[in-house]
Amino acid sequence: MQKNWKLALVALSIMALPACVTINIYFPAAAAEKAADRIIDDVWQLKEKTDGKAAPATSQQETK
Repeated sequence: MQKNWKLALVALSIMALPACVTINIYFPAAAAEKAADRIIDDVWQLKEKTDGKAAPATSQQETK
């Protein structure tokens, strides 16, 4: 009976080990900002097409 408990404890430890692994993924800030700007520009263009009137075109460089 004691052997079963030890085996169960070892099996539980082996299964719990992968749960403690953390994977960190880092994205370059400049690339993420550029992608966000492109998405915002695409959304404004879609809105212009549906509204029929042009929205003010401001880029991030103009607002700085």
